Amino acid sequence: MAAARAVRAARTAAGAGTDGRTEIPRLEGSPLLGSLADLTSDALGTYLRAQRLHGDVVRITAGPPGLRAELHCVFSPEGAQQVLASQAANFRKDNAIYQEIRDALGNGLLTSQDEDYQRQRRLVQPLFTKRRVDGYADAVATETAATLAAWEAAPGGVVDVADEMMTLALRAVARILFGTDVDATAEVVDRSFPVITAYVMRRGYSPVNIPRDWPTPGNRRAAAAMDELYAVCDGIIAERRRNPEAGAVGETGEQEDQDLLSLLAAATSADDAEFDATELRDQVLVFLLAGHETTATSLAFSLHLPARHPGFQDRARAEITAVLGDRTPVAADLDRLPYLTQVLKEAMRLYPAAPAIGRRSVAAAEVDGHTIPAGADVIVAPWVTHRHPGHWPDPERFDPDRFTPEAEAARPRYAWLPFGGGPRACIGQHFSMLESVIALAMLLRAYEFEAVDTEVPVTAGITLRATGPARVRIRPAS
Repeated sequence: MAAARAVRAARTAAGAGTDGRTEIPRLEGSPLLGSLADLTSDALGTYLRAQRLHGDVVRITAGPPGLRAELHCVFSPEGAQQVLASQAANFRKDNAIYQEIRDALGNGLLTSQDEDYQRQRRLVQPLFTKRRVDGYADAVATETAATLAAWEAAPGGVVDVADEMMTLALRAVARILFGTDVDATAEVVDRSFPVITAYVMRRGYSPVNIPRDWPTPGNRRAAAAMDELYAVCDGIIAERRRNPEAGAVGETGEQEDQDLLSLLAAATSADDAEFDATELRDQVLVFLLAGHETTATSLAFSLHLPARHPGFQDRARAEITAVLGDRTPVAADLDRLPYLTQVLKEAMRLYPAAPAIGRRSVAAAEVDGHTIPAGADVIVAPWVTHRHPGHWPDPERFDPDRFTPEAEAARPRYAWLPFGGGPRACIGQHFSMLESVIALAMLLRAYEFEAVDTEVPVTAGITLRATGPARVRIRPAS
């Protein structure tokens, strides 16, 4: 850590101007397109290279002259905290990527701002209290049990945990959102979301976009996917408002037994009224996206990394067996499985589901000793911050003991930020941890995992996604 501070001080001294401020270094790219090709082919690798070469605040240019964009990338925990928390009001979700997400998935909690966001947050917050979220444990356990049953027939005992965890997480969030309307919804989301997210990212990175209503093949494919997704959500929402009892997932019929859609439809306050049909759909779409893709990534790598390092897997299984025996895990078990939680957190460090977070500055601001100009596109990159050599020795090594209570207390708060931070931190943090720990406990108790694919390529879309197989061989645990 001392060496990293010395390198950083040398960089700062070398770039300091007469006013004591530091000029932001720029990652060298091609004269014609800057770093556009690098960002398009490997954005995460480009961010990591920028930090290794130039330090914790770096400019990256992309695009041809006259249409060139400039990204101001912030990689240190201190800089991330300034952008996301202490100066959050100055860094807004006004960039091209967020606008494309709004156009595709509506103005829900992920993309809304100002009074729209405050109103939505007030209406939704009561549905994400710890007590409420703990009630979703049974739905997670039900879908995990279904996954275990399906694995009994896995050809050759090999499963792709990236695909399997995407299915498990999608079905779990669909069950929690829609109650019994799981199968049709999961099928449509699984088919539509990859088309929509690829379209959003392609347009978000492009210097120039044609209008969405031009009948090009790409526009038509995306429009068809959005229409199908909207239709299934609108149909379920309309039915739930006609027949609120259809959302009961327990026996008592009380509010605690209602699916999340029923609770969203009933959410109201004296100051904020209630969600109209479009607003309700916007929230549902955000919860479907954020509630399954992010958790699926965390689950997949929490299985694949221990499959490459059996000693950690054995230690986690011993803890699970000692705590649970043969019973189904419940929400209260989260605090009783500290080592399993460490495994999960270390997987989320190496493979954060939100690997890059975009903002746009309103006014010029000082961030980590540099001046970010007004109107700048800013990238906070957990992918890089989670590998910062000043805070993570041997950063590519998988080591759950980085997350003992003592180790966590010794690091800056924003050295680990898989859920973002500040006033726009993910509202579903507790749900994601609950779902992941319960599912991992059941899967690791039942099976031993051996990696077939030792490396899993990934890409940064709206969330982190595996672009290749993550196959493991499973054997019943002894």
